[in-house]
Amino acid sequence: MERRPFHLAFTVNDLVEARQFYGGLLQCEEGRSSSHWIDFNLYGHQIVTHLDKDAQPRSITNPVDGEDVPVPHFGVVLTLTQWEDLAERMKDHGINFLIAPTIRFRGEPGEQATMFFLDPSGNALEFKAFASDDQLFASD
Repeated sequence: MERRPFHLAFTVNDLVEARQFYGGLLQCEEGRSSSHWIDFNLYGHQIVTHLDKDAQPRSITNPVDGEDVPVPHFGVVLTLTQWEDLAERMKDHGINFLIAPTIRFRGEPGEQATMFFLDPSGNALEFKAFASDDQLFASD
C-alpha cells in the first residue's frame, strides 16, 4: 500500500509560541497561515495549529513498558538517524522530556527508540524510530 501523508489539526493557545516551537525548534516548514491557524510540514505530514486562547491540555497516562505514556499524543516514526538528531537537538534546547529518549521493548518484537515531550500549549508529542521498519506493527 502506498503511504500518504497524514493530516492532523489541533489546538494551541498561542500561535507565536507554536510558530517558534514547530517552525523553529522542530524545523517544520511553514505552509499557509492566517491569524487563527498555521500549517506546518512535520516530516512530510501536514499538521495545523488552530488558535484557541482558552485551550487547556487534557491528558491521562497509560502504562507502557514501565512508563506513563500521555494520551492523547501524536508524532512521527523517524529513521534512527533522524531520531538521534532530534533527541540531541531537544536535549541541547533543554526540553523537559515527559519520557526521555530511551529504547522501549528492548529485545522484544517492536523494539523502538522513543521520546515524549510537550509543545508550549501542552500537547504531547512522541517521536520514535525502529532499527527496521518491519518492526512497526510487530506483535508477539
